[in-house]
Amino acid sequence: MDAHRSGCPINLSLEVFGDKWSLLVLRDIMFGNRRHYGELLANSDEHIASNILANRLARLVELGMLSRAADPSHKQKVIYSLTEPSIQLVPVFAQLGAWGRRHLPASPELAIRAELLENGGPELWDAFMDELRELHLGIPRTDGSGSVLGALTDAYLEELERSGAA
Repeated sequence: MDAHRSGCPINLSLEVFGDKWSLLVLRDIMFGNRRHYGELLANSDEHIASNILANRLARLVELGMLSRAADPSHKQKVIYSLTEPSIQLVPVFAQLGAWGRRHLPASPELAIRAELLENGGPELWDAFMDELRELHLGIPRTDGSGSVLGALTDAYLEELERSGAA
């Protein structure tokens, strides 16, 4: 019996990401550099429930979107890392963020990263993916470029301060 509804690439993608939380968990790991269960739970803007987070993390590991390893700094913790398929979602996140920023009531502090990614285009996306490969897969960047994640985080924090939402 085939485990998929159809072989349509959009259907297959939705079978991985079509629930309410999976992309948000990946977003928080990718853009928030949250690598532990506790960080993901405590810092969820959408207030994900603990059982849902545990389920999504296990499912994303099972699907090969995340890897899970013992945290060398704390023997009772695990660290989650993006895999190459997840890292290749950067352009998808950039496009989703751009669309949401244009068509939905996005808050300025949460829209700033989407704006920077949209304006930076494929060149910035590639640099960000290279940085994520270094952070999550241990593949060093050869160009010695600055941190895209740092620039996105700084812009978010500046906008948060400006809006008084901090």
